[in-house]
Amino acid sequence: MRTKLLVLLAALAPVAAFAAGGEARLEHAGNDVGNRASLQRGASNFVNYCLGCHSAKYVRYNRVATDLGITEAQLIDNLMFTGERPHDTMRIGMNPDDARRWFGVVPPDLSLIARARGTDYLYTFLRSFYADPSRPTGVNNIVLPGTAMPHVLWNLQGVQEAVWEGHPDAQGNVQKHFKEFKPDTTGSLTADEYDQFVRDTVNFLDYIGEPAQLKRTPLGFPVIAFLIFFTLLAWALKKEYWKDVK
Repeated sequence: MRTKLLVLLAALAPVAAFAAGGEARLEHAGNDVGNRASLQRGASNFVNYCLGCHSAKYVRYNRVATDLGITEAQLIDNLMFTGERPHDTMRIGMNPDDARRWFGVVPPDLSLIARARGTDYLYTFLRSFYADPSRPTGVNNIVLPGTAMPHVLWNLQGVQEAVWEGHPDAQGNVQKHFKEFKPDTTGSLTADEYDQFVRDTVNFLDYIGEPAQLKRTPLGFPVIAFLIFFTLLAWALKKEYWKDVK
């Protein structure tokens, strides 16, 4: 019992550390995988801004087209630019050694990132870059300090600065804490448009994490209704069969 408890505490330690020491408060993504228009926009966003570095190797183009109501011609014209075939998975051409040399790490595959991190994490992360001249890419992120990822959406969002405030601790040392973002330069999208852009992108990442949810979720309500009906019917039959048993 003691060993199991220690294992559980060790597993929860990183989560507790993030909750206690993380500067970012995750914002609600509010995405809806049932919104096909949002998924279509998100697919376009992913291919144009993410797929250069991040693969989605567990997802096939033709599965995306089928689920999102896209014809093969639309798929080829809008989501396939480097000679892929519709049945190919969404892979990248970046060499891992080049990625390590450029970024220090290999960019992760994003097939399951929404299931691993959660949509709120991804939504907040993509909105939380700020200028930091001390970093190799010139930016940092409140959600993931020291991130190797450059802010590839800066031309859409613009550049923002992080405002910090200091509070002395018990020893008199001033600890910096994140307060808010202050816009430095504007991007091509308004704040609301950028939020929608990020929400659509996160919505697509949520979808590719479990494509079957598009069918599973609508099917769940009839199944639950049938189970409730069957339970009531079984209860009524049992009551009828046993009414004369003393």
